[in-house]
Amino acid sequence: MSQDTPEANPRPTVIIVGAGISGLTLAILLEQINVPYQIFERAAEVKPLGSAMSFSGALFPAFEQLGIYEELKQVSKAYSHIEFYDAHLKKMGSFSTEENLIASGYENLMFSRPRFYEILRKRVPEHKISFKKKVLHIEEKEGKVHIHCSDNTAYSGDILAGADGAYSGVRQSMYKLMNEKGILPKEDLEDFVINYTNIVGVATPSNLEKYPKLKEGDKIFNQVIYGDGGNCYIVTLPDNQISWGFGVQLPESSLKEMHFRNSEWAPEVKDTTINRYRDFPSPVGGTMGDLFDATPKHLISKVFIEEKMFKTCYNSRSVLIGDAWHKFHPAGGAGAQHAIQDAISLANCIYSMKDNSLNSISSAFGEYYNQRHDLNVAKFNGSTEFARILNGQKFTERLIRSVFLKLLSHLTQKSKLRKGLAYRQQIAWLPLVENRGNGPVLPQEFGEPDST
Repeated sequence: MSQDTPEANPRPTVIIVGAGISGLTLAILLEQINVPYQIFERAAEVKPLGSAMSFSGALFPAFEQLGIYEELKQVSKAYSHIEFYDAHLKKMGSFSTEENLIASGYENLMFSRPRFYEILRKRVPEHKISFKKKVLHIEEKEGKVHIHCSDNTAYSGDILAGADGAYSGVRQSMYKLMNEKGILPKEDLEDFVINYTNIVGVATPSNLEKYPKLKEGDKIFNQVIYGDGGNCYIVTLPDNQISWGFGVQLPESSLKEMHFRNSEWAPEVKDTTINRYRDFPSPVGGTMGDLFDATPKHLISKVFIEEKMFKTCYNSRSVLIGDAWHKFHPAGGAGAQHAIQDAISLANCIYSMKDNSLNSISSAFGEYYNQRHDLNVAKFNGSTEFARILNGQKFTERLIRSVFLKLLSHLTQKSKLRKGLAYRQQIAWLPLVENRGNGPVLPQEFGEPDST
């Protein structure tokens, strides 16, 4: 892809802004169908910080198609239960995730974010990622979409995919153009909701005797709920690693101060924050302070949790995927999973395009929106509600949490899990993977492939 030089190619040329999980996934898919693309990343290098990630069977048929499922299993640990404790490690409730295996044929897998990122990153050729390319604004002219970067370079293509996170420069520029034309919904101009902050890390303890569950092959996702608006999860990973993360509810007095540009997953954590929980016991052994001390400080990350489901995900030649379109609370564990499904759906729609005309692009984007919007809205609402169950301090929220942990989790978990697993997005141009479980699978419609 050359600077502002349209290329004669029957397939659409795609500009991807952002080299995170959604951007890399889209690139891997376009690579397979010979669609020209280039990734532009604002950072000098991508540091895959963060803690543990979890995927369900909803993603694994597509991972099998891509040949990455077995590789992911090698760096993952399956878990079969989620157990809830109070601050004194008194068990408050639990529920089984084994219905995932029954319904989909796949166990839930837990793994570290950096390792999953590595699996994706090595599948994208080095020369197809350009770093230190911060997009300042976008424009359309001469039948192309153009990005203008802070280093005074500009690039053009037929399609622009914004995969650049919650504070997406592509979205901001796209919305600015739409707002000037009076076609942007008012709700898309509203701020994020920021009620929580997360602190995460992956510990590698030297004294394994403190953590008997590492030896026992622990398959439990441990969730500790504190009485002060905070909660933490702790889960064991392969290679004697322990992933931990804290979600802390912010006081209302500080919420107005949170609406600033966030440095996502920046490794900056105030000692006073983690010291708040240093002396609390850990459900996998030792204290939380032991886990903090066993985690390299530069790999401890703090991030404010934005929540917002934007209404608009495309306009003309520009389209949004992942956090650029919808920012979920991580309590539902669905942000990365739905970002990947966005990328698969968009790639399928691009694959089905008859040509690279604006009409064909608009039709593909409309189909992408129809496939993903309602699913993303449902998961957004579910993640927000689950965050309230874990963190809410109002009387009604405490009551709901008590009922959920003691009763509702057992009565509704099977139907909820099956409903969530029914949508198993697959890749249109690869042999489909058969249903390995006994749960329902929503039909997936594929358009006619591009014959060029």
